Amino acid sequence: MEVMKENEPKERILELAKNRFFKMGFNKVTLDELSADLGISKKTMYKYFPSKEELVKTIVWMVLRKVEKEVQRISEQDKPFVHRLAELILYIGKTFGGLSKSFQMDMKRFAPFIWVEAEKFRHEHIVNKMIEMIRRAKKENVFRNDINDEVIVMMLSSCFQNILTPDVLAEHAFSPKEAMYTIFHVIFEGALTEEARKEFVKYEMNIL
Repeated sequence: MEVMKENEPKERILELAKNRFFKMGFNKVTLDELSADLGISKKTMYKYFPSKEELVKTIVWMVLRKVEKEVQRISEQDKPFVHRLAELILYIGKTFGGLSKSFQMDMKRFAPFIWVEAEKFRHEHIVNKMIEMIRRAKKENVFRNDINDEVIVMMLSSCFQNILTPDVLAEHAFSPKEAMYTIFHVIFEGALTEEARKEFVKYEMNIL
């Protein structure tokens, strides 16, 4: 008989709740519904997460810390800058693109403290890392010097939050791949130097 790992119920709860919260928001999802769908008792659910707020907080910080580690890993790779930046944008786009507007609205309305702390963390550990990479790229003649670092990052963030979301994609005919392709070309072709742009064109066929 297979022995259930001690942390398995908690991991299953986190995985299901993350997928459901990100897709539907969390206000209308109850812990009782999650426990029933997982086939575990309410006692087990409340043992790990005594409140929905605790569950939401755990999920948000779990995702943010994972993103922070991956951003650090990608930025330190021994690859051409264009490759690293493209990989970084793809990763962040896929991660945060899965957040529905319902989840974001629920965060602002029902968990404002968590939202504020999460946004602070995102800016300090993710946005600032991207700005740092772009500034380094300018010194290496990859990005044009007349391009504002923060504006580029804000453009990317806006694309992730307002285009690459389940809600928006469901309302339009373009696919996530088509959306990302367009975003890449608009931003990269306008911001990269001529030499770096050629490198990107050669590389993009392997990533999009």
